[in-house]
Amino acid sequence: MVISTPVLGLIILIYLLVIFYLGWLGYKRTKEIDDYMVAGRNIHPYILALSYGATFISTSAIIGFGGAAGALGMGLLWLALMNIVVGIFIAFVLFGPATRRMGLRLNAVTFPELLGKRFESRFIQGFSGALIAIFMPLYAGIVLIGAARFIETTLGINYDVAVLIFTVIIAAYVITGGLIAVMYTDALQGTLMFIGMAILMALTYVKLGGISAAHQALTDLAPMVPEALTKGGHLGWTAMPAFGSPIWWTMISTLVLGVGIGVLAQPQLAVRFMTVKDDRALNRAVLVGGPFILMMTGVAFTVGALSNAYFYKTQGLISIAVAKGNTDLIMPEFINAAMPEIFVVLFMLTLLAAAMSTLSSQFHTMGTAIGHDFYREYIKKGEAGKTVDVTKIGIAVTILISVVLAYILPISIIARATAIFFGLCAAAFLPMYVGTLFWKRMTREGAIASMLVGTFASLFWLTFVHAKEASALG
Repeated sequence: MVISTPVLGLIILIYLLVIFYLGWLGYKRTKEIDDYMVAGRNIHPYILALSYGATFISTSAIIGFGGAAGALGMGLLWLALMNIVVGIFIAFVLFGPATRRMGLRLNAVTFPELLGKRFESRFIQGFSGALIAIFMPLYAGIVLIGAARFIETTLGINYDVAVLIFTVIIAAYVITGGLIAVMYTDALQGTLMFIGMAILMALTYVKLGGISAAHQALTDLAPMVPEALTKGGHLGWTAMPAFGSPIWWTMISTLVLGVGIGVLAQPQLAVRFMTVKDDRALNRAVLVGGPFILMMTGVAFTVGALSNAYFYKTQGLISIAVAKGNTDLIMPEFINAAMPEIFVVLFMLTLLAAAMSTLSSQFHTMGTAIGHDFYREYIKKGEAGKTVDVTKIGIAVTILISVVLAYILPISIIARATAIFFGLCAAAFLPMYVGTLFWKRMTREGAIASMLVGTFASLFWLTFVHAKEASALG
């Protein structure tokens, strides 16, 4: 379905005008470096929760992991549980308050600076910043892919053009408005995402005759699992893969645990704990963040799997066959085939919001990693100089790299590349981050060793042990 109506143009225009207004508001309220870096440390809990959730959940969760569920089944719902328990409850209740208090005490405005100042090490801050600047563009690139693929399918716009236009819009308000603009727009986009996913869930069950009928139809499709997946341990879309099988290991070790635990060490998420004025705001944010993540991941994984029932009912094919082997196209194909035209417009905004919220945070984090953590602390030895200007240049450079990656990365890469980045952050940062917050006796040498061993062990494992990850990296 290719949509081309004046109504669509008007809706997108209004949406972009609101986005640019919020970006302008962020620009006007950015007076000092703390405003640009940590939103003045005075963000409302509702904005924090939606900004955190919208940054966490991108098109990689909706398109990439939804497509992965279309191929592998509802076993991915274990990841939704991990996202809520680890990514929201543990993150906000345990890590959040400690991060906020330490960031304020050390006057840290970025995640690498928090680690570096805790251990009085410019090397830790500089290496962490470089790691983010080098590898986060991979994550940003696949988020761009998810959004551009849906725009291509829905609007009939060339993929390369979609990537370029989309990136320019985001760059405009991130570079000028800093983290205040990013979090304000995140809150709007998070609200749109919640509404869009709620409607998607309801319409999917209506299309398939209700909840019970839909799940029974999907269960009955177990004999339709392709032979290659069956040999890998696939037992059907409503069952977990066979324990210990290749697909089970991919689902659990790479997707569920890699992303589920890796979220704790995501620099663009951890810095948000420094944007509120007290611990009470973090506790209040849990009440919004939990339901938000449940709606985002739970719906994406469920609908992705149920798309098999719809396609078999209407075309006699399973989802991966309809998408011609590209899991990244399963969700766009389902939305365009099964949903009313007006909802396709709404869902396009949902995906645009998901991508823009994540990308804006990634671009800001990559820029601060270059300008503040690497340039100011490691190159200039702590001299303030033109930190914000260099940060803006860093944002522009990393945006360019992300766009190039969006053009050259292979098909069906979204879920796997997300897992690669989350896993790398978990290995490189999480042990040191835990020690930073909760172990006073952790030494600088121990922190450096943890970071270096985690980084290179993760890269070695991805490059030389896991063939699919290695091929994704080229």
